Amino acid sequence: MPKVLFVATVVKKHIMEFHLPFLKMFQEHGWQTAVAARNDYDNPADCQIPFCDDYYDIPFERNPFKAGNITAYKKLKKIIDTGHYDIIHCHTPVGAALTRLAAREARKKGTKVIYTAHGFHFYKGAPLLNWLIFYPVERWLAYDTDVLITINQEDYKRAQSFKAGKVVYVPGVGVDLKKFHISPIDKAKKREELGIPKDDFVLLSVGELTPRKNHQVVLRALGILKQQGKLENIQYIICGQGDKLAELRKLAQILNIAENVHFLGYRRDISEICNASDVFMFMSLQEGLPVALMEAMACGLPAVCTDIRGNTELVEDGVTGLIVANTPEDTKRAIEILQDKAAFRDELSVHALNKIKQFDLSHVLPIMQNIYGGEL
Repeated sequence: MPKVLFVATVVKKHIMEFHLPFLKMFQEHGWQTAVAARNDYDNPADCQIPFCDDYYDIPFERNPFKAGNITAYKKLKKIIDTGHYDIIHCHTPVGAALTRLAAREARKKGTKVIYTAHGFHFYKGAPLLNWLIFYPVERWLAYDTDVLITINQEDYKRAQSFKAGKVVYVPGVGVDLKKFHISPIDKAKKREELGIPKDDFVLLSVGELTPRKNHQVVLRALGILKQQGKLENIQYIICGQGDKLAELRKLAQILNIAENVHFLGYRRDISEICNASDVFMFMSLQEGLPVALMEAMACGLPAVCTDIRGNTELVEDGVTGLIVANTPEDTKRAIEILQDKAAFRDELSVHALNKIKQFDLSHVLPIMQNIYGGEL
């Protein structure tokens, strides 16, 4: 029986979010599947990975300089050396770097190593330190990569000079349009469940509560609206967990907008929440090809987003959404435009739904099957 190993830094926030359809595909074609990633569940017992025959809890650290990664490397190398995998597919910068180092001997024996870059840390406008650390590492490790998958055009063009066996472009990990679509849910009932007035204008953000996701700029935009007496009928929902929760709550209180901001934590009903909202706010500072944005667009939500790699492959300003500068003032103006112009929102929604079809999971799966060697 052929064997495949998926590796990423964490389970809950990566494997479970992006890779279950691919594990399922392998199992359905008679492959033995394995996952190596850190158990990042609050309750470790909750770590139950569908379509996974063997799970290995590897103590990866996101910070590449943490000593714990030495232990992670040794444990991973033993798994690879004894596992005799036909394919190893690695993800996330730290997990993928350690995997390609650990799989050097396995590659000599025929193991195929595939790496998906979900957004290089060196990108147009990235801090110099990112370029000094991550760029040379990725160039070096490309020699240990049979297939380097990029998910946006900026990364694809840059990776052409890397010495991987093959560099390919894939339109992301795919969005499941069977799950994320315009749904005839009872919008008023869902809003009542969430504690949202049924007739208010609802903004939604989905993403980790980290500096990179930049939720604070939306809060500051709402703060301006509050000062201008225009916030009364606007609600802002934030779905996600992260270290900045307390800081964001405090900022909402300082801006006197806490009653209009709803921190819902990690949710499994994102599709329903999208369908109960009016606009998707995605002011991230760095992305590869954002799944949260694709899912929102698939539900017909017009988006307000920053002018960064990944976002601009999905959103065309004034056509499938609004691209704005990363300032509270510009964010506020975009919110006002979409609140005041329902017909414009509907127009953006139609174009967003059209655009997202090319990123459907049913389109991505055959592309990946071909990359895996056409053996599935």
